[in-house]
Amino acid sequence: MKLKTKKTLSVPGFVAGGMACGIKKNGKPDLALIVSETPATAAGLFTTNQVVSPTVTVTRQHLQAAKSVRAIVANSGNANACTGPSGDRACRDMVVLTAKQLGVTERDVLVASTGVIGVPFPLAPVEKGLPQLAGNLVANGWDDAARAILTTDLVIKTACVEYGGVTVGGITKGSGMIHPNMATMLAFVGTNLKIGKADLKAALKVANEYTFNRINVDGDTSTNDMILVLANGQAGNAPVKKGTQAFKEFVAALTEVCRSLAFQIVKDGEGATKFVTVGVKGAKTEKQALRVSRAVADSKLVQTALFGEDPNWGRIIAAVGYAGVPLKPEKIDIAFNGTPLVKNGAPVAGLSVAALHKQMKAKDLRIDIGLNLGRASAETYTCDLSYDYVRINAEYTT
Repeated sequence: MKLKTKKTLSVPGFVAGGMACGIKKNGKPDLALIVSETPATAAGLFTTNQVVSPTVTVTRQHLQAAKSVRAIVANSGNANACTGPSGDRACRDMVVLTAKQLGVTERDVLVASTGVIGVPFPLAPVEKGLPQLAGNLVANGWDDAARAILTTDLVIKTACVEYGGVTVGGITKGSGMIHPNMATMLAFVGTNLKIGKADLKAALKVANEYTFNRINVDGDTSTNDMILVLANGQAGNAPVKKGTQAFKEFVAALTEVCRSLAFQIVKDGEGATKFVTVGVKGAKTEKQALRVSRAVADSKLVQTALFGEDPNWGRIIAAVGYAGVPLKPEKIDIAFNGTPLVKNGAPVAGLSVAALHKQMKAKDLRIDIGLNLGRASAETYTCDLSYDYVRINAEYTT
């Protein structure tokens, strides 16, 4: 199967759009709507945080209860989290308003919010803006929807691929509070594939595990995070079943879209200047390899050294050591952008610190760690931690 990347995001049978309705006081877009023209099967994954926005609760309920859905409505500028009964009502009212505008049932609508936590949700701008937005949805309106869900993001994030008459495309937002098991991110994906609810959920779990679940910016997991996938069946294929070749092809396409979106999040990390891959090989199990990789990617000392372009491999090996997996320190190897730094737990002789420092000026960096205990491997993806990260988050609500 050959995947073809589409430069313009559009998915057969879907229309989308975004607008500034007034939730944000700066006049930037803050309301997005994605609609399938026919009933679509849907699947979702959500934050593991125990404190959640009612948008997470309502969307979970609708996914569980409904055989199909028709729309996703989302806002930025206000998370509608930790806002009490009034926030619950506002969330459900947002669903009701959307359903009425589209002429569908309330269970046909999934809802998402992102922004500042703990601020009462202003429903009036949504009431005023939804009729206009619903009346101006277009097939190539995904970029506008992507723009309307941004918070501290600097750029919109989209991805789209095609194969054999099937299109898979989506948008995401995320820049800070990024960590495995969902973070401060929303991701919405559409496809014209015909696939059942359980099989779509199975495909999403695989794609998510190797993409969104492998990225880190700052180790925080927030209250509103979700990824939703809608499949409207307009490709006309026979229903795709788990375990078939058609399922494998769809998983590959969905994974490619999710990987592109996930990488775009890391590259747009708050204050980030570098994209970093942390690869671990030679572990006894993939789980252990992933745990070591995440420990290094999550290390604030490693991330700040990367920003300072300081080849301090001691911070890397220290993170390996506290990852909580069985190790033999005398077997550990570390390389940076292909240059060996550590061999059998000791520094490589003749290393040029100046040459390493020069390598670290690159925008894309790679840390390779060999445990030399087995054959399993794993990768995670992170960024550096800069002065701007502190500034952005110090000023977030002001």
